[in-house]
Amino acid sequence: MPTLTLDLLNSLPAEEAAARLDGLYEHSPWIAEAALRERPFRGLAQFQHALARAVTQAPREAQLALIRAHPELAGKAMVARTLTAESTNEQGKAGLTACTPEEFDRIQQLNADYNSRFGFPFILAVRGPRGSGLGKQAIIETFARRLRNLPDFEFDEALRNIHRIAEIRLQDKFGIEPALGQAAWDGMETLARYTDAGYEALGQLTVTYLTEAHQACARHLAELMRETGFDEVHIDAVGNVVGRYLSEDAEAKTLLTGSHYDTVRNGGKYDGRLGIYVPLVWVRELRKQGRRLPFHIELVAFSEEEGQRYKATFLGSSALTGDFRADWLEQHDAEGITLRQAMQSAGLDLSAIAGLRRQPDDYLGFVEVHIEQGPVLNELNLPLGIVTSINGSIRYVGRIEGMASHAGTTPMDRRRDAAAAAAELLLYVEQRAALDGDSVGTVGMLQVPNGSINVVPGLCHFSIDLRAPNDAQRDALSNDVLARLQEICARRGVAYTLEETMRASAAPSAPAWQVRWENAVDALGVPLHRMPSGAGHDAMKLHDILPQAMLFVRGENAGISHNPLESSTADDMQLAIEAFGGLVDTLARDMRKTA
Repeated sequence: MPTLTLDLLNSLPAEEAAARLDGLYEHSPWIAEAALRERPFRGLAQFQHALARAVTQAPREAQLALIRAHPELAGKAMVARTLTAESTNEQGKAGLTACTPEEFDRIQQLNADYNSRFGFPFILAVRGPRGSGLGKQAIIETFARRLRNLPDFEFDEALRNIHRIAEIRLQDKFGIEPALGQAAWDGMETLARYTDAGYEALGQLTVTYLTEAHQACARHLAELMRETGFDEVHIDAVGNVVGRYLSEDAEAKTLLTGSHYDTVRNGGKYDGRLGIYVPLVWVRELRKQGRRLPFHIELVAFSEEEGQRYKATFLGSSALTGDFRADWLEQHDAEGITLRQAMQSAGLDLSAIAGLRRQPDDYLGFVEVHIEQGPVLNELNLPLGIVTSINGSIRYVGRIEGMASHAGTTPMDRRRDAAAAAAELLLYVEQRAALDGDSVGTVGMLQVPNGSINVVPGLCHFSIDLRAPNDAQRDALSNDVLARLQEICARRGVAYTLEETMRASAAPSAPAWQVRWENAVDALGVPLHRMPSGAGHDAMKLHDILPQAMLFVRGENAGISHNPLESSTADDMQLAIEAFGGLVDTLARDMRKTA
């Protein structure tokens, strides 16, 4: 059949349109038939959401039948060659039609175990997040991991994978390839080659501030910006990689964008980095087209946001807002290296830090694209979300000092157990944050230095991370936690010290810039979803001097982040790039109209 187009999809008689979509959902034509009742569609993303909604609104029995309509991976249907053409193509691209005997036996055992546990076949979009196919080992590892999921979660995960399979099949029918999204995806895969010493052998991605891997990332990004077509590129005095795509007007103002390239330990490939590659790919397209805008575009790959090596965090964006504190330079990392020493060793000019502060009058605003780092968009089957505000947060690091003593001879009522005090605090943080509904509290680090199995802990190090949608709620949560810490320690006869390492105010999106994101997303036909950000971002620092607004991109694997399973698809990245381009183009048109 001829390649489908959106116009054809909207104009064909219902029966013919449904026939063109045959095979989209395995042996389940009712899904396309239901979605087509909502015509016309303004984009494929809107149609895909209508398809997913048809499944969501169906009875659970129909959903289960849909899951069971799919064949097992490398199963009996493949052996008997009774797969649909679509499934044959997908399993072939993943190499499942060429398994070794050992691989085939392993998959057969996984199939049996999975069916026994869940009562339906294992469903995986084997063409993967890029669309070009997963490797057999990745499929087997995913199979084994998902066997540990709870049944209700795995039921939903099967449906999410079915929607991803349908998305790829739909693009095949339309002859569409997400080339821009694939370019961004490939770029982040390449950048992930750099990882801190000791982590590469473990297969883990870790890039902390000013390590050799971190500096290699900076050089890679700088060279990539030059190749892409940025007119001016440099690495600044705190390690930010800065690229400027100049305007047709030398006196024009600047649109600032970007995100961070450092990672948490054993983290994912997209946190922060997606917000670098989205504008980078779009500027590449501008350069190819020979287009200049009535404003400069400044892309900043921020050198540090995660706070993994030093207590200070947002080092990269703080320099741009004039908030880089001189006392940070004396902080030590776990190996005793001060921030000053690390920066000098990397060849950074400390005397130039003050000059990095951006002048608000020179800028239009700041926009940031970021992977959501949560499950909301994934559960809603939406690729993009509009951020309304970034939660305010406070971080502390502390220590509780009790008395180390013999575990066998010290009676329970005479112990001064530092770890038990910290554990009681941890439980209170969990309980108190839950009272607000939308506050969150985490004790992410808990350590007994030189602890022994037969010694009552005399010292415990800990951290506290508190977040809330507004500063008043955040401060009330913090006050209650600190009061409880004081009460716990007094009652248990232990002492504590506590240091506030970060305080960030809630950062509501600038209304005009939020609307620009909304218009850009709506123009793609993507249903709008507005949501707060529970995670902190560089945008919350830039908020101090510039109007800012963020766009979230859906994450795969239930939206998990700060984890190697963090993922997003090239298709969702494509939409994010198109939304960024839409915002830029609309801003350019509006400025030219008023010039």
